[in-house]
Order: sequence, then C-alpha cells, then structure tokens
Amino acid sequence: MTTLVASIIIFGLLIFFHEFGHFIVAKKVGIGVLEFAIGFGPKIFSFEKDGTKYSLRALPLGGFCRLKGEDPEEVNEEDSFQGKSLRDRFAVIVAGPIMNFVLAILLFFLIYFFIFGVPIGESTRIGEVLPEGEASKVGMQTGDEITAINEKEVGKWDEVVGIINDNPEKEIAISFQRNDKNMEVTVVPQPDPQTDKGLIGIAPETRKYALFSSIGMGISNTWWFTQFIVVSIGEIITGQIEADVAGPIGIVQMVGEVAETGVSNLMTLAAILSIHLGLLNLLPIPALDGSRLMFFLLEGIRGKPVDPNKESFIHFIGFTLLILLMVFIAFSDLARLDIF
Repeated sequence: MTTLVASIIIFGLLIFFHEFGHFIVAKKVGIGVLEFAIGFGPKIFSFEKDGTKYSLRALPLGGFCRLKGEDPEEVNEEDSFQGKSLRDRFAVIVAGPIMNFVLAILLFFLIYFFIFGVPIGESTRIGEVLPEGEASKVGMQTGDEITAINEKEVGKWDEVVGIINDNPEKEIAISFQRNDKNMEVTVVPQPDPQTDKGLIGIAPETRKYALFSSIGMGISNTWWFTQFIVVSIGEIITGQIEADVAGPIGIVQMVGEVAETGVSNLMTLAAILSIHLGLLNLLPIPALDGSRLMFFLLEGIRGKPVDPNKESFIHFIGFTLLILLMVFIAFSDLARLDIF
C-alpha cells in the first residue's frame, strides 16, 4: 500500500509540474488551453473553467496539456498555438522541462530547510560521527572541533574535507578540542568505492530553516545531478557504460524500496526522477518536447514553419515508437522481477 501511494504521489507530482509549465506559459501568452489532464484513460472526475477542462484520469503514468491550434484544423483560430510568435511557442514548450528542474530545486530545498539542515561551512565542529566510520573507531565524537590535520591549521569544513579526501589509506593526525581540552588521534581514511577519495565517517554541523542557504543547496544539488545524468547519457551513447533502463514498473519497485528508508530519501528520489524527466523531454525525440523545439529551431533557420500535417505525422510515429519501447521496457522490468 505504501508503495502504491508513494508512486502515485511521485508520478502525479512530476506530471503536474511538467504540464503546469506548459499550461501557465500558454495562458500567459494568450494561447487557448482546451484541457489540462493528469493521467491517461477514463476520467475519474473533471470540471471546466474559463474554457479549459481540468481532468484527473485513471492511469497515473502521464498527462497532457492540450493547446488550441496543435491540431492542423485549429491553426487559424484566434488564440491558436500556431498563430503565436516563434518565441511564444518556444517558451510554452520549453516551460515543461524547466518546471521539472524547478521541482527538483524545490524538493532539495525542502529537504535541507526542514529535514537535514544546511551544512555550516564556517565551522569545523563535527555534527555527526558515523557508527562504522574510522573516526568512531578512534574515539572521535559529535561536538569535537577540529583545529588541525597533520599540524596544518583548519578553520573551515571544506579544508577538513579536502585534506581527508586527499589522503586515502594514509595515516593522518587530527587535532581537536573537546570541552576546552586539546586532543589528538591518528586515523587512516578509507577510499570511497566510487570516487577513491578518503573518508573517515564524519559530517558537519547543520542549521535548519536557513532560507537562502537551503535554496542555494537546492540549486547546487540539481545542477550536480543534471551534470551527472548528462555525462552518464553520453557514456551510454558512446558505449563506455552499459544502459540500465527502468520503466514505470521498475520505478514503482524503486519507489517502494526507497519509501521504506524514509521521507528524505523518497524526496531525493523524486527530485532525481524529475531531473531525468526534464532532460528526457529536451532530447530531440519525436513526440517529446525536444523534438518540437527542434522544429522551432528549424523554423527560425528557414524563416517559415514546417507543414503542420507533416510535423503531426512525425510526432505520431514517434509516439507510437515510444509506446512500443515502453511496452518492451515493461516486459524487461517484469522479467527482472522474476514475474515471468
């Protein structure tokens, strides 16, 4: 039950923010929005206001914002999508992926503002000692204030981290104060399996409810994960790493596993999925936002739009192929779960 509820909330959140991006910019530039829907399939409920139908549908695996003028027969209507300037149409389409990045920033902000707190970089006081870490083994405790490492004075947490990271599997001497008493221990940082940087299992002090710092951490984390995902996609394309693609079934399983570890981890997963969705929609794949943006760029170069019927046909073909790909990935997810 927890898995189902968490999955519906996360899918709904990702879809809502993406489609709301299209919706709000379309309204702003005067494009008619015929329907704003969360989900596919039969309607659970719907209502209409100011010419727009709002609906919640049975299958929470997508959504859409149907704009007037996207169909060729609506092109000549007053508030038609096709009747707007290239700039306005570009803004409407790119707003969807952008809102996925905004959602990621918001989720990371909430994590740091309410749950974790923002690391205090100007302090060298230890906020947490991990039970299985090297620091714990040599007797370091929460509240210890590190003053020097290998006789080099440190005054900021970044300096502490930098020296520890640079000395994997090398003995270092850490001087610190505990209750106004000077103490020193020697410890050997263990290499991180992914980065090979030295770690001893300590974390800085944090401060909750820090508005601007939390926003900064939200932006920083979103940017870091965006870069990481882009690099990973590049490595998959060039064959440096093997593709490991999960569809909705695989994601639901992942959500269920993460939900058991706590709200903060679930919010982090939602933020990462939102970044993935934003980047995916920027790829020039027919039927996705990136393909439509490519048609706009082509229009800007040519000085005239591509024939709407031809563009619609290309998007239709792309949508069909995407559906087939999703079915294939779904079968792969089921096979991985040993359901077959």
